[in-house]
This record gives sequence, structure tokens and C-alpha cells, in this order.
Amino acid sequence: MQIPTPSVSLIRATSYELDTLQNSVKMLLEPFGGMTTFVKPGNRVLLKPNLLTAARPHKECTTRPELVYVVAKMVIEAGGQPFLGDSPAFGSAKGVAAANGYLPILTELNLPIVDFHGQRYQTVSSEFNHLLLSKEAMQADVVINLPKVKSHVQLVVTLGVKNLFGCVPGKMKAWWHMEAGKDTNKFGEMLVETARAINPNLTIIDGIIGHEGNGPSGGEPRQLGILGASADVFALDRAMVEILNILPAQVPTVAASIRLGICPESVNAIHYPYLNPHLLQVDDWRLPDKFVPIDFGVPRLIKSTFKHLYIKFIKEPIDAYISKGATG
Repeated sequence: MQIPTPSVSLIRATSYELDTLQNSVKMLLEPFGGMTTFVKPGNRVLLKPNLLTAARPHKECTTRPELVYVVAKMVIEAGGQPFLGDSPAFGSAKGVAAANGYLPILTELNLPIVDFHGQRYQTVSSEFNHLLLSKEAMQADVVINLPKVKSHVQLVVTLGVKNLFGCVPGKMKAWWHMEAGKDTNKFGEMLVETARAINPNLTIIDGIIGHEGNGPSGGEPRQLGILGASADVFALDRAMVEILNILPAQVPTVAASIRLGICPESVNAIHYPYLNPHLLQVDDWRLPDKFVPIDFGVPRLIKSTFKHLYIKFIKEPIDAYISKGATG
């Protein structure tokens, strides 16, 4: 089956100053027809930033609040009702957002923020049939994915697809690290399956300042001066690894999306209304100098105990709930 030619918008952008950034984002979305192409009046719109941690707020570990502010305003102007949602690795979404300077924009725009740890939704997947995603994310009318460009000690680099793993509620993310993490290819495919299930309407990646080295939080800020956007999160990630001069086979999510036939292997099979990735290429992006196993190297006995507790206290009650027809 032939993959339709995806379109990826890439521009130079060097400032988080609000007026300048607003102009940059408007320019970025112009080839798609602007925000009104994605958001209609009355739509409930999930904004999914990267809210990794409340620690190291000046290390560019999270999506900048300025970008979220500009996108949220554009959603409101289009008649949409935006809300923020995430399931951070450490702490609550509200706590991480507050530590990273989000409170002023949440207050000014009256933006609700949702922690993805409550109600759950079971995806339909032959291989990952216990992959549970947040009901709040699945029931949004529109999903706008707002990842950050970062190196990653487990996955080489984390971009748009990996950011959607935050829609897996609470401690379920740790479960999947241990369950699928023993096989890098399988873990990449699980992340791709998550992204396909969420199916973001739009992804805008924050590459004005990235995070290189031992990310997702142990590295350092790096000025990149790039914004990217696409309705196809897989094509956007493929373009970004080209910019960072990383082989697609090195990145489990990108390799999986190519292997599964949902992303072109060649960047030349993608349409670029503005800049081609080769014009933005970075030759000295710093990858991690250490590697952490995806399953955290947890001993087998602990994994077995965790699996037993998961089945008894999480999987079996949820299966019973779903069997009653309450999948939402």
C-alpha cells in the first residue's frame, strides 16, 4: 500500500518572546491552512506538552510554556476549548507545570490541567492488548502534541511519538518499560502503537532550544533555532532525526514506524513547504554518553513480583470492568 505523501513544515525560529513566537507559529501552520484547519468551534482540544519533571526547570527538559501559551491562544481564537494533560515520570502534571512556569498562562487563559492517572481506556491491539490509554486523551475532539527535542539515554532521542507515551496513565508506563523494554524493537513498536491510537491531529515540536547529552533530564540546553509541525507525527520525527544527523535505525520509534510501513524511509518522500531538513542539519548534536536499559535493568525477581501485582490489582479489575461494556 502506498503511503500518502506527508507534509512537514520546518522553519527557523530563535525566540520565545511572545509576539515573535506567535508570528513564527502562525507562519509554521500557514501551509496547512492555519489552526482553523485542525480546530473547529466547540472542539475540546488536548494540548499534550512534555511535562517530564519539576526538577531542573532551567535545563530545557520540558516544552516551553510560551509555546503552549501561543498555541492555546490560537485554539481559543479558532473557537476551541483547550486543556492540558500529561502523566509525568515524576510528580503530578499540575506540580510539574507549576515548577516550569506554567501557572501564569493557566491562570490567564483559564486552562484546566488533567493528570492522566484516573479513568482508563483500553486500546484495540492484537499484540499490545493491555495497552491502556487515558480516557481523557482518547475522548478529546482534537489532540495537539507539543513535544520537546531531546536526547534520551534509553531511546537515543525523544520527539513527537515518544511524547505521546505520556497518555499512558500513571504507573502503567513503568509496567511497559519492563514488559516491552527487554526488546528494543518491541518497545519502539509499542510506542508507535500508542501514537497511532492517540492519532494526534497536529504535532508542533519545540526545537528553539533543545536538550542534548544525557537526556531526557540529565543533559544540557542546546540552541537549535527550529520549529517543526505536521499532521503526521511519524513524518515529523523522521525529518527531525535527519536534522540531528542521526540514523533512523538508531532511534527505536523511527525505526519501528518505517518497519511497520507508516513512515517513509527516505526524507525525500516527505513534502516540505518551507525548509528541507538538509538546510537545517546540525552536525554536532550531542547524543548520550551512557546507555540505560529500557527495562531499567531491574532484576528478574522484581519484574516477576511487579507483574503479579499488576495482574492482580490492575489488569484483572480493568478486564472485569471492560467485560461489562464500560470501555467508555
